[in-house]
Amino acid sequence: MKQSRRLVDSLVAEKFSRIGQLEIVSSEKGFVLCHRDDAGRTDLKNYEIDDALEVAKFDDARSYRPLKTAPNLRHGWKIFARDLLQVKKVIDAIYPGRIAVLHAFKSGQLTTTSLRETLNRQSGMYRVAAKISDEQIDVLVGDFCRSDGGCLRTILWKRDASGKTASSKLPPEKFDPAVDQYLSAKRPRSATAATESIPLLCQEACNLLVAACRDAVKGESAAPSAP
Repeated sequence: MKQSRRLVDSLVAEKFSRIGQLEIVSSEKGFVLCHRDDAGRTDLKNYEIDDALEVAKFDDARSYRPLKTAPNLRHGWKIFARDLLQVKKVIDAIYPGRIAVLHAFKSGQLTTTSLRETLNRQSGMYRVAAKISDEQIDVLVGDFCRSDGGCLRTILWKRDASGKTASSKLPPEKFDPAVDQYLSAKRPRSATAATESIPLLCQEACNLLVAACRDAVKGESAAPSAP
């Protein structure tokens, strides 16, 4: 906890003011967090620190967001944080576990798990997911994990023990922690430009991708779209 807090301290001190779709703006009395697309707006609704979980729960259409790192964080809100401890609390509510993963990555202690290993350890109704072919993985991951409409995490895991890339359908930038994965329609950014963004790292396939692999094997959907 203290180590993760110190990481947030150092990142903000180094002017890293964005994480995913979050904008962190310093103010005289602390920090203001809001959606990156809403930075500069004066009509945002004020929310409390404890409201951050609710902010992350639904998108603009009030549809439930099962994948918290999907690029569909709702707009129109702002949260004031007195200090960096509260900043971390908001980040953890909106992007659960990502600061801890980043700390492990920066300290050289992060362990990644290949997709095949993740699928092979499934049991029960998800055991069949391990039967997915490489061709199906290539298409499925390329669609499900894409930053534009899929997920804003940077993929660190491989497809299998051989070190094969997760999907040839994804651009090299999807695997680079230095690249800002959020490409706003309002403010397009070059994928290779220097950014002030804290990356959302993905060390292993999420349970939603595992479920999508199962569906692909069972023929319920050839290539499901990410939430």
